[in-house]
Amino acid sequence: MNPLTSLLNLTAAEKEKLGVVHTPQEIAQQPATWLRTWNLIRARLEEVRAFLASAGINAARSERPAVFLVGAGTSDYIGHSLHHLLRQKWQCEVTPVSSTDLLINFSDYILEDRPYLWISFSRSGDSPEGVAVLERALAERPLISHLVVSCNAAGQMSQMIKGRSNSFGITLEEETNDQGLAMTSSFTNMVIAGQALAHAWSAEEYEPVIAALSAAGDAFLPVAAETASHLAEQKYRQACFIGSGTLTGTAMESALKLLELSAGRTKTMWQATLGLRHGPMAALDRDTLFVSFLSTQNTRQRYEIDLLREIERKQLTGASLAILGCGASPLPQPEATQIVAPEGHWSVPDLYRPAVDTLFGQLLGLFFSLRWGLTPDSPSPNGAITRVVQPIGIY
Repeated sequence: MNPLTSLLNLTAAEKEKLGVVHTPQEIAQQPATWLRTWNLIRARLEEVRAFLASAGINAARSERPAVFLVGAGTSDYIGHSLHHLLRQKWQCEVTPVSSTDLLINFSDYILEDRPYLWISFSRSGDSPEGVAVLERALAERPLISHLVVSCNAAGQMSQMIKGRSNSFGITLEEETNDQGLAMTSSFTNMVIAGQALAHAWSAEEYEPVIAALSAAGDAFLPVAAETASHLAEQKYRQACFIGSGTLTGTAMESALKLLELSAGRTKTMWQATLGLRHGPMAALDRDTLFVSFLSTQNTRQRYEIDLLREIERKQLTGASLAILGCGASPLPQPEATQIVAPEGHWSVPDLYRPAVDTLFGQLLGLFFSLRWGLTPDSPSPNGAITRVVQPIGIY
């Protein structure tokens, strides 16, 4: 029995005492929920296509809108996990823009006479920055098209766009509306929703991809749980996550999951693969856990392997891991680097991998939280962070 299953098999009273009523289940359920999210959107494909067409996504290339992927924190990292795929499939400019930045710098982002489609991601739909920036856009820039993806039908953002001709809402199943503090099911399912949108006109191409992602996720969970639980016993005080392309978004989200769930007991950082060498490598030490989300694309992988070898040669970290959530592919073994992958191999391009590989970051957060004596469902003993970010003054 792997450590995640052990938590799931605790009695209700034991789960309550440890603060694991929600988080382990919300992590474990993900591969099955991805299929349900795809089915939900597939059932609405005609509506989705009609809205995207009205927003100009399949217009002549010169007339297609600039697409902003909007969110805060974890919801911002959804955009970083999707923008390359959407750019390729829609053949237009797609840019992740955090709502926290967009709110403060609103006028700097908007060009006159340019068509826009904003896709806003939010678990609750009640993030104060997300609500405020959407409200401002609706009032000041009524020609912007809006698509809101949320896990909460009652959220303010979903309600704000109802009845508007240039707006569309997608609410995922209630099971994705995580009750634990950290976003887990909500993050990966909104990533899957974004992948489905990318394939609005090529559903048959996405069918084998989502099936492979779900199967790989099921196979990866026990392996990732064993490794994460073992690493948590070492109580590393720092962790560094790196990735290339869309897996940079995975590195961002994994760093945040470990930081949130450990209440900062384990400090984290993230970098794009080659960016680490330009200064941030100075932060690594022997109390650092180093995690590389390894590409299966040959050129990217060569750079990543070289970086792992450099870190091992210089003995910069306490442990280094290469993560391949969709299964191992033939690769040179960097000395002293542990490869974490399920048995088997699924042909899933890097563009689609974030949902699977992020499971490892979530599990690190879960087991480090327990190892530090915290309660994963509500791991912030001083109330520094909460499930829904508290309101702020809007100016």
